[in-house]
Amino acid sequence: MNKAELEQYFLSHNYPRYEREHWDAFVAAIGFHLSVPTIHVTGTNGKGTTSLYIASIYQAAGYHVATFNSPFFYHPNEMMKIDGAEISDADLIRLFLAHQKDFEKYDLSSFEIQVYLAYSYFNEKKPDLAVIEVGMGGILDATNLDDLPTILSVITSVSLEHTAQLGRTVSEIAESKGGIIKENTPVLVGKLEETADTTLRELARRHKSLYDVVDDYHGEHLVGSQFHFDYRPYRDLRINSHANYQLKNAALALEAVKLLQESYPVKEEAVRKGLLVAAPILRLEKHHNVWIDGAHNPEAVEALMRCFSTISENGKPVHVVFASFKDKNIALELPMLGKDAASITLTTFDHPRARDEMDYFLYEADYPFNPDYKKAISEALATYPDDIVLICGGLAFAAIARSYVADELKL
Repeated sequence: MNKAELEQYFLSHNYPRYEREHWDAFVAAIGFHLSVPTIHVTGTNGKGTTSLYIASIYQAAGYHVATFNSPFFYHPNEMMKIDGAEISDADLIRLFLAHQKDFEKYDLSSFEIQVYLAYSYFNEKKPDLAVIEVGMGGILDATNLDDLPTILSVITSVSLEHTAQLGRTVSEIAESKGGIIKENTPVLVGKLEETADTTLRELARRHKSLYDVVDDYHGEHLVGSQFHFDYRPYRDLRINSHANYQLKNAALALEAVKLLQESYPVKEEAVRKGLLVAAPILRLEKHHNVWIDGAHNPEAVEALMRCFSTISENGKPVHVVFASFKDKNIALELPMLGKDAASITLTTFDHPRARDEMDYFLYEADYPFNPDYKKAISEALATYPDDIVLICGGLAFAAIARSYVADELKL
């Protein structure tokens, strides 16, 4: 098997699953576990960047850190890293082949297989700690092994998303995400609405777990491509991002490090250095006069809208090229964007979950549809050469559009 064949295998097994029957049977049959102390991160938004900042700070402090993130944008190696270096093709294929028959026997999904590969790789490499990002929710997520050696549970935010799988109310979704809380293990949460906070506090109480809420950050201001801010006890910290929504993720990472200071001491120099990790892709990423953001739910789009003063570059009109999955709440997202965007063009892309023209029929009277996302982007740039083009709607679309903008348009 080569890498291309493995990626094709993942595509063929990339079916949605939010139950544990197959996964639990597989885990029990092979006696599977993770032996690395784990910071487990979930949340509606921000979990990927929060994980990145946590891992980067610990790496700057000299620890060897494993990370698992999802989804991958271009190849599965992105999901599994040690000290920022992706797993090799050889290790990925070797670990896959070792249990391929079991994967097929228990009919595992791609994500379940990827969790197995990551955890097996980490067990071999024996890093000092692992930062694990949940795929969806928490309680039924494949990353959430019953005996996961969790040292900190982090819940970044809770809002309505994946309601068919996680629950119809904020409280039910909080209950699902709170499934990562382990006995006598501290819990760190972002600023949550009262319903979610109450639910998670009760879960923490039942597990006899310390419940900590992230502190406020202050003094935020953008200088060039860096946001400066204060977070007690630090002054004038910096992150490499144009997006003010990343400040709350940086604050969560700082609070996580403070909570674990006794077990994993970190000096201020490492904190500052770690926060200066390269900005994550697809999060308010700039390519000349094109901005790309993976906002994929109303909470994320609302955060993106708060960045419009930065995107518009002193008042330039912003023209949006938008595509999303069929299950996303565009009834809320498009009106949010429409408040400040000079125009919105709807489009689609090659993905089984992508909205096509018929899925936009309620909105085509207000926003034109172009079936070719490349033409939609190119026409926006040609029609408005002195303005700003914002590409958004979801991470999958943003990743595909990014390749076109960077590799073909060379922006």
